[in-house]
Amino acid sequence: MNMNTEHEAASDVATLHWVGGTDGYLKMIDQTLLPTEYKEIECHDVETVWEAIKRLSVRGAPAIGIAAAYGVVVGLQTDAGTSRAEFDQRLKTVADYLAGSRPTAVNLFWALDRLQKLAADSADLDSGDMHALLLEEARRIEVEDLEMCHKIGEVGAALLSPGDGVLTHCNAGGLATSGGGTALAVFFEAARQGKGIHVYADETRPLLQGARLTTWELMQRNVPVTLISDSMAGWVMKEGKIQAVVTGADRIAANGDSANKIGTYSVALLASLHDIPFYIAAPSSTFDLSLESGAEIPIEERQPEEITNGFGKQTAPEGVDVYNPAFDVTPAKFIRGIITERGLIQPVTTEQVLRVLNSEPVQS
Repeated sequence: MNMNTEHEAASDVATLHWVGGTDGYLKMIDQTLLPTEYKEIECHDVETVWEAIKRLSVRGAPAIGIAAAYGVVVGLQTDAGTSRAEFDQRLKTVADYLAGSRPTAVNLFWALDRLQKLAADSADLDSGDMHALLLEEARRIEVEDLEMCHKIGEVGAALLSPGDGVLTHCNAGGLATSGGGTALAVFFEAARQGKGIHVYADETRPLLQGARLTTWELMQRNVPVTLISDSMAGWVMKEGKIQAVVTGADRIAANGDSANKIGTYSVALLASLHDIPFYIAAPSSTFDLSLESGAEIPIEERQPEEITNGFGKQTAPEGVDVYNPAFDVTPAKFIRGIITERGLIQPVTTEQVLRVLNSEPVQS
C-alpha cells in the first residue's frame, strides 16, 4: 500500500478499539512499525495484549490503561460459564499478569483496579453477566478517555499565545490515548483556534517516539512541526524559537513530581534555565496519590539492545555496559503547571494537586 494512502486511512482509525461483543477481540495499531508501515494487531488472548504492552506496540499511559481493561475481558472469555468463585480467581490471575507488563505507567494499575473493584461490588452477578459488565466498564474507560483528551486540549490551549513555538518530548498524542492525546491535544486545539503555533518535536532516543510518532500525528492534522534531535533542545531554546514546553506523563506523585519518557527531566532543566514555562498534560488517572514524591515512582529499565542495536543496527561494541531507564522524574519545582481535564494545577504543590483533582471536570 502507498504510504500516502496508509496515512489517510490511519487518520480515521482509533489507536485501539474493541471488535464485537464479549466474545470479541481487541484491535490496535502496531506503533513499533510507524511511520513507514501501518498495521493493526488483533488480540484474541491476554498473552497477545501483554506482549503488545511490553514491546510498545501500544504505549502512552492512557492507551495502556484502556488496553489493560480490554485485556481483562479477553483473558476471561473462557471463564464466563464457570462459578463466580472460579471467575473471580481467574480475574485476579489475569489482572496480576497484565500488571507485570510495564511497572511505571500508573494508568495500567488504575484500570485493573477499577475492573476488580467493579467485580467485588457486583458479587450477586453470575460469571456471564459479570463478564459482560466488565466489557461495558472497559468501553466506559475508553469513552471517558476521549472526553478527557478534549478537555485537556481546551485547558492547555489557553496557555499558548498566537505564533508560539512549543517543544514536546516523546509522544503524547492520539496514539497514546483513545482520542487526541494529552500534550498533543493542547496543540491540536490551539491550531483549531487559529493560534498558528509551531511544534518542535524531540526525536526521543533511544526508540524515537518523537520522530516516528509525534511528527507523524502532527502532519496528519496539518500542524506545523519541526523534528530535532534531543541534544538540540537547549540551543533551540536559546535561539528564541521556544515559548513553552508541553509533555505528557506516565505517573505523577501527590506532590506533582512527574515521571515521563527518559529525557524529559533534561528538557525541564533547560526550560527552567531559559525561563520558559514547562507544562505537563495528563489526566487525573495518571496521578498516584499513594506516593508522596517522585522518589517513590518505580522506573522501568529496558533491554540494552534498544541502545546498542536500535532498529536492528549495531551501534556499540559487543559487551559494553548499558544503562537504559525508560523514564525519568521531573521535580514539581520545575513544572509551571499540570494540565488536567479538571483544570490547571498551578502552582504545583500537594495542596493544589488535591484541590484540582477533587473538583469537577472542566465543562466544554
